Amino acid sequence: MSFFRLMRLNAWRRPLRTVLMMLCVAVAFLIHGLGAGFLAGLQGSGGADESRLVVASRSGRAQPLPLSHFARIAADPDVASAAYSARIRGFVETERNVVVASAVDPAAMAAAMGDELGLTTDLLAALAGARDRVLVGRALAETMGWSVGRRVALTPFQTMRADGARTWSFEIAGIFDGARADVDTHFMLARYDYLNAARAGDRDTVDGIVVVPRPGVSPGVLAARIDAMFASSAAPTRTQSEKAFLEALIRQIADFGLIVTLVTSAAFVTILMIVVNTMAFAIRERTFEIGVLKVLGFSPRRVMALVLGETLFVFLVGGLAGLGLAKAGSLLLGAELGLALPPLALAKAVLILLALGLFAGLVPAAQAVRIPIANALKSR
Repeated sequence: MSFFRLMRLNAWRRPLRTVLMMLCVAVAFLIHGLGAGFLAGLQGSGGADESRLVVASRSGRAQPLPLSHFARIAADPDVASAAYSARIRGFVETERNVVVASAVDPAAMAAAMGDELGLTTDLLAALAGARDRVLVGRALAETMGWSVGRRVALTPFQTMRADGARTWSFEIAGIFDGARADVDTHFMLARYDYLNAARAGDRDTVDGIVVVPRPGVSPGVLAARIDAMFASSAAPTRTQSEKAFLEALIRQIADFGLIVTLVTSAAFVTILMIVVNTMAFAIRERTFEIGVLKVLGFSPRRVMALVLGETLFVFLVGGLAGLGLAKAGSLLLGAELGLALPPLALAKAVLILLALGLFAGLVPAAQAVRIPIANALKSR
């Protein structure tokens, strides 16, 4: 009988116990995989990258920037394109249907992010037809059941109209699709000239400016120069990569990284306690057999390898099953739930799996090594 066959047969000595341990490990790594996928989805931030920059107020997102900042930034020779936006956040019909409309200059937005958002010439032409028209992202349109030509009444949380009207009325002129599955399309694009003329306050201001550097220009150097440009103005800026900006925005809501770490750590500690206790009990059951193996010439190193192999077998089967389910969930429900489990996250999870398997097997392996042969043979 080979060493590995002996290890496998020992692992399946009590099939129900082995299956239950594998199930516990699978659940723990399913939780870890979903948590890692959720974090990866947040860090991906809807197609955000490190090269594109976001200029916002140094005082925080609640403080708008004057529109004049945009002209100075766009005039920089190292800027390939730039676009500004002002947000209207409110609800449609009921307060549970929260919708965000980004008021932009269509031409500037098409130059900066047109390819990513799928802003075709036909969509831009439709938006230009009337100032109260909007383009709706595919994800938002499908969620709300909207179609082209429908009028939408958006009740704002803050951005009130100067004429005293309670809602902003928009006509859907088109639906845009992101160039990739990870591009966020759960919002509307409105015309800034309509918003700016009709709102009660904060006229000629924007919430942020997106900047695309020219090829070969360092985003970090350009960000520092933009901030230096407005350092002494009444509205100083903080310029970050789009990815860093969105991650900071998410952290204002909650530190999801800490939450996921705490949940997965609790799951791993629990599974370690279960597996270590179960394997230690299994070693006590096999005291006589371990003594026989030592009599037959099994060295302490081989006895330890046998127990560690059993534990690793349980962890590998259960852990890979849990990670497989997490990966399947990210593929099937990634767009709806914001899950993305990239290869790097899977590789890290496998390393954690191997480390936990070895750690969980150390106590029962050391217990098996320390059993004296005489005591082991007298146990039966």
